[in-house]
Amino acid sequence: MRPPGEQLAGRQSIMRNHSGYPGFSCWIALEDGARVGFAYGFHGAPGQWWHDVVRRGLAEVGGEAAAREWFADPFEIAEIHVLPEYQGRGLGRRLLHRLTGDRTERTALLSTHDRLSAARHLYRDLGFVDLLSDFEFPGGTESYAIMGARLPLAVQPSSRR
Repeated sequence: MRPPGEQLAGRQSIMRNHSGYPGFSCWIALEDGARVGFAYGFHGAPGQWWHDVVRRGLAEVGGEAAAREWFADPFEIAEIHVLPEYQGRGLGRRLLHRLTGDRTERTALLSTHDRLSAARHLYRDLGFVDLLSDFEFPGGTESYAIMGARLPLAVQPSSRR
């Protein structure tokens, strides 16, 4: 959950900025009073960096109609993290359902590393589909998948604990 030290100040600044976006929502998972996970997001809108970069990328690859469909009324999931020792217990699933449960937006969007992972499996289980793969953000070197889902998210039997 903690970025490398050299990235911490930048990440904190970005998160503070995000907290001022319309429709900002954040949930924190606690275990015995200790923070073990969190997720946050907000209503996506033109003029927000991630929104504009990803929408442009989707329009280039999937066409303007696909970009309009997914970005007409999006909830953008900016961060979701669960400490490694607490993963696999349904916390990520519960955080995502809490985060999106009362949203009025039509779609939810997120980016994740473009590789097989437990997180990617969870997102697919909740109804997310790949909109873009092998996507590099400007100035970045890592490959990401951009995923989208219709809201409300799918409820799987394994989430009923």
